[in-house]
Amino acid sequence: MHARSHVRKPDEAALFSARFLKRLTIGTAALAALTAAISLGGRTLGEHIALAGHTESREMHDVLIGQDRLRLPANAIRFEEQRHSGRADRIDLYLTWPEMEGYSNANRLRFNDVGRPESLVFIQLSQSTMSRDMSGRVDPIYSHLFQGDPETGPGGLTLRRLKQDSGYADEVMLLGALPGGATYAVRCVLPETGQPSTSADCQRDIHIGDDLSLLYRFSSRLLPQWQAMEHAIRNFAQAALADRQLPGKSHR
Repeated sequence: MHARSHVRKPDEAALFSARFLKRLTIGTAALAALTAAISLGGRTLGEHIALAGHTESREMHDVLIGQDRLRLPANAIRFEEQRHSGRADRIDLYLTWPEMEGYSNANRLRFNDVGRPESLVFIQLSQSTMSRDMSGRVDPIYSHLFQGDPETGPGGLTLRRLKQDSGYADEVMLLGALPGGATYAVRCVLPETGQPSTSADCQRDIHIGDDLSLLYRFSSRLLPQWQAMEHAIRNFAQAALADRQLPGKSHR
């Protein structure tokens, strides 16, 4: 008895092909939709991770600290929770050096590369708690903590070491003369030879506005540029304060 081979009839073959193509089309569409969703979600997540808390927004925020009003772009404000207008106890900024600009996609590597601490300066603005800024504290306070002879520091600055029991044992103070004869003073933890610098090796505070303390931190690699940095920081602060005084307050 010979086995009978099954031969598909033309109408059966056509029906099979139509069903197959329909399922294939639906499956392909579903797969494409899933791929698009994964791609969009991955892109959104990737962008969020890449931003890492930064923003490119240049929206201006009016911030009131004590009696001083500042106008600052969102992309210069370091922390997301501080990016709003209104009263604040303090505000933290980060800016490229020497451009003094906030975050953007074009300079994102400078904000994320810890190996280039000289690329940024960090600023903290708060209401003054001391009557004198760092320069004003040199004679009445810091001068009594100096030990050893003055040494030559970077950028023409004079380096003074501080007593071990002063509370500043790991720090040195660097002094210079500002235009007009005012004293420039900055405290630094200088890295040992062969050790990397950080973005907070040095710190200096100044008084601005009516009652603001501006503390800025930077890498010790930037010490040779201390005069340019002081000038740029003050100009940035004055621009942020320009015409932002409260009603009834006169210009000094």
